[in-house]
Amino acid sequence: MYQLSATEAVVETVDFFTPVVDDPFLFGRIAAANAFSDIWAMGARPLFALNLVAFPVGKLPMETLGEILRGGAAAAAEAGAPILGGHSIDDPEPKYGMAVTGLVHPDRVLRNVGARPGDRILLTKPLGSGIVTTAIKRGEADPALVDRAVGVMAALNRAAGEVLAASGAVHALTDVTGFGLLGHALEMAQGSGVTLRLDARAVPILEGVRALAERDVAPGGSRANLAWVAPHVRFDASLDAPARLVLADAQTNGGLLAAVAPERLDELAAALKQAGVQAAVVGACAPASDVWIEVGAS
Repeated sequence: MYQLSATEAVVETVDFFTPVVDDPFLFGRIAAANAFSDIWAMGARPLFALNLVAFPVGKLPMETLGEILRGGAAAAAEAGAPILGGHSIDDPEPKYGMAVTGLVHPDRVLRNVGARPGDRILLTKPLGSGIVTTAIKRGEADPALVDRAVGVMAALNRAAGEVLAASGAVHALTDVTGFGLLGHALEMAQGSGVTLRLDARAVPILEGVRALAERDVAPGGSRANLAWVAPHVRFDASLDAPARLVLADAQTNGGLLAAVAPERLDELAAALKQAGVQAAVVGACAPASDVWIEVGAS
C-alpha cells in the first residue's frame, strides 16, 4: 500500500501464468480475473491494468494471441477497469496476466491478518480447480465438470469483494489461490495469532473433484501444499488422503476467504446472497492452541 492522502492509498498486484484451459479466450479471461482478485481481497477497487504477455511468435497463430487478449479485455471491462497498455515478449511457452492498480481508503485496507477468536470463516467459491485442470491435461476430465470449473475460475470476485469491503464486518481477508484453502488459512491463522477450526463437510467442492482425487489426479503443487501445511494441521481421523488433498488443492482465481465478526454473519451472508454470491460458512476462529488449523468432519 502506498498512501497518497488521508483518504486515498494505492495498492498494486501482478499475476500471470501458463494456460490452464485450451480455449485461448477463456484462458485470457481466467488469467485476468485472477490478477484482479488480489485488489478485491485488499478491500480496494481497481483503477486500471497493464497486460503482461509472453507468446511463441511463429509457433502459434497470432489469432490465438488476439483471443487471449480479448478474454482479458472482457474480464477488465466487467471489473470496471481500463487496460492502459502492457508489455510483450517472444517466449517458447505462452503466458498471460496483468499488473493491476487499485485504490483504497488507507484505514479500510483489508489484509490476511487480523482475525479474532469467535470470528466465523466464509468461503465464496468451491474448491477443485487445480485437480480439474490436471485432469484436463491428462485427458481424464468429464466435460460437465470442466464447464463447472471453468465457470468458477472465470468468475470475478468483484461482487464478493465489494460486499465484504463495504460491510465493515471483516477482520481478515484473502483470496484462495496457489496455496490452496489450507495454505491460505494457515497464513491467516499464523498472522492473526488464532487457531482456525474448519469443518471439512461445510467446505464447498466441485462435484466430481473428490472422485478425481481418489484416482490420484492432482497437481504437484497441491501435494506440495499438503506437505507444507501438514505439521500445522490436526485432521479428524475420519478424513482420508483424498479429502485432505482437496483441501490443499492449488486454486486458480479461487474464492475469497474472510474472517467475519460473528454478530454480523447473518447480515453479511444475506448481502452476499443478494449480490449473487453463494458463500459458505466453513469454520470459526478460536484462541491459539497447539496447532494453527483444526479440520473436523462434523
